[in-house]
Amino acid sequence: MHCTFCLTSLRPVLNWTSLFAEQKSELLCEECKSKLEFITGSRCSICSRPFSRIDSEYIRGSLCLDCYKWEQDPQWKGVLDGNTSIFVYNDFLKEIIALFKYRGDHKVARAFAAYFPKKTARGRVVSPIPLSEERLYERGFNQSEAILAYTHLGYKQLLSRVHGDKQSKISRQERLENTAVFSAANIEGCHAQHVLLVDDIYTTGATVRQAAKVLKNAGANTVISFTVAR
Repeated sequence: MHCTFCLTSLRPVLNWTSLFAEQKSELLCEECKSKLEFITGSRCSICSRPFSRIDSEYIRGSLCLDCYKWEQDPQWKGVLDGNTSIFVYNDFLKEIIALFKYRGDHKVARAFAAYFPKKTARGRVVSPIPLSEERLYERGFNQSEAILAYTHLGYKQLLSRVHGDKQSKISRQERLENTAVFSAANIEGCHAQHVLLVDDIYTTGATVRQAAKVLKNAGANTVISFTVAR
């Protein structure tokens, strides 16, 4: 076995326990795991932003200032019912996700899938954030679908996406104003359902909120999201 991120050879731990108990396969070496920053402690009740990483002036009760502003806007209030993120988007994870998304290392999704909170998916229709046809052709795969494939959970694509500039290449304000990103590809699949959206990164929250708004308009009862990084 090799580390999914750096390809270092992984040596199994040999002890009395390993002789008599089935051991979980390791996907990451200790060095790579040490570079991942788990989101712990107090965090925004909507987006999972860790309060320990922001000044108190950017906190409004149980919300970060960003989510507070979203909730003050009538057209976005209550659109996203919550987001769970596992890791802080630090320099190391930025490099790994670039390897995953832009250099086509599909197997990186296997390590991310190991942290997927399967309990959150119970009773919900799981739907990956889609790519446009042009972006899918360019990358060769949808990173959100790749993560879900390794979880072995069933999922349904409820949305289609309009081709446009990469989210990482446009400004925060442009993301917020870009409201015609998604359409409901499977409206009957949305009605009266509880939906879990899956994506790789939560940045401004614009992507998951735009998707959630389309699903809510199509009849979804609740929409939450899971992202690897915040």
